[in-house]
Amino acid sequence: MSLNVYAIGASRNIGYYTALRLLEKGATVTFLLRSPTVFNEDAVIQSYVQAGTARLVKGDALNAEDVAQGWEKAIESSQHVDLVLFTVGECGTPTLTLTKGAVLTTADLCTHAILNVLRTIPPSHRAASSQPKIIAISSTGLTPSSHAHHPLPIRALYSWLLPQIHADKLGLERVLAYCAGWEWKAEDGEPREDILPAGWTGQPGTPEQGELKQVLVVRPAMLTDGGCKADKKAGRAYRVGEEDLKNNGYTVSRRDVAHFIVEGALPDWTRWGGKRMSIAY
Repeated sequence: MSLNVYAIGASRNIGYYTALRLLEKGATVTFLLRSPTVFNEDAVIQSYVQAGTARLVKGDALNAEDVAQGWEKAIESSQHVDLVLFTVGECGTPTLTLTKGAVLTTADLCTHAILNVLRTIPPSHRAASSQPKIIAISSTGLTPSSHAHHPLPIRALYSWLLPQIHADKLGLERVLAYCAGWEWKAEDGEPREDILPAGWTGQPGTPEQGELKQVLVVRPAMLTDGGCKADKKAGRAYRVGEEDLKNNGYTVSRRDVAHFIVEGALPDWTRWGGKRMSIAY
C-alpha cells in the first residue's frame, strides 16, 4: 500500500493503530504531533522513522500555520497526499466531573482542528480529481435520532458522561456534512456557537458546500482498549452500518476500528467513501 498519509491526532489510540497498519502495508505517514518525543521510546515507530516512511512534524492542530506546515511536509515525499486521517479528540485526556461528565480543556477541539485541516488544503489538492480521501473519527449517539438507537444503559451513560465531548463531535460532523454536501436533519439541531461560531462557512479557505468528494466519517460505539477481534476471527467481528445501527451495540475496540479503516474502508472505497458509518460489536 503506497499511500501517502497525513495523520492528525495519531499519537495514540485509533489514529496510532491505524497508522501502524498503514505503515506495515508500505504507506508513508506524516504525523502532526504537539510533542514528537511521544514516540521516542516506541521502537516500532522509530524503525519506520529510520526507514523514512514515518515523518514526525511538531505542531498543534489548533494552530492553522502548524497544520499548513504539516501539509507541506506530507507533500514533500510524493507531491500528493492520498489520505488525511483525522482522529483528534481520541488522543486527548478529558477531566471527569460529577456534574458535567468528561470535559476537555478545549471545548471546540475537534471542530476547530478539522476547520484548520480543511482551510489549509493546498491548492493542488482542491480540484475534485486531486482531493485526498478524508477519514474522520466521530462517535455514535451525537444527535437525538442517533441517541435513540442505543440500548437504554448506554443512552443513560452517554447523557451523563459525554455531553461536552459530543457537542464538539457534533461540530465536527456539521462541518464535514456541509463541506461534503450531505443532508443535515433539522431535528438534529446545530452546534453551539461556542463550538461552531456563526459565519464559519464564509471564513477564508473553508470549502464550499459539497466541494469535498472523498469524505468518510466513522462513528464507533463506546471504545475499549481490547484486542483486534477481526485479526483472530473468521468472518465479521464487528458490525458496520450507514448512519445508525439498529439496536446499536455497546462497545467496539480501538484496534477493530483501525482494522475497519485499513482492511475494509480503504480497499473498498467505492462502497464506504462518502458515507457516515457506525461500527460496533
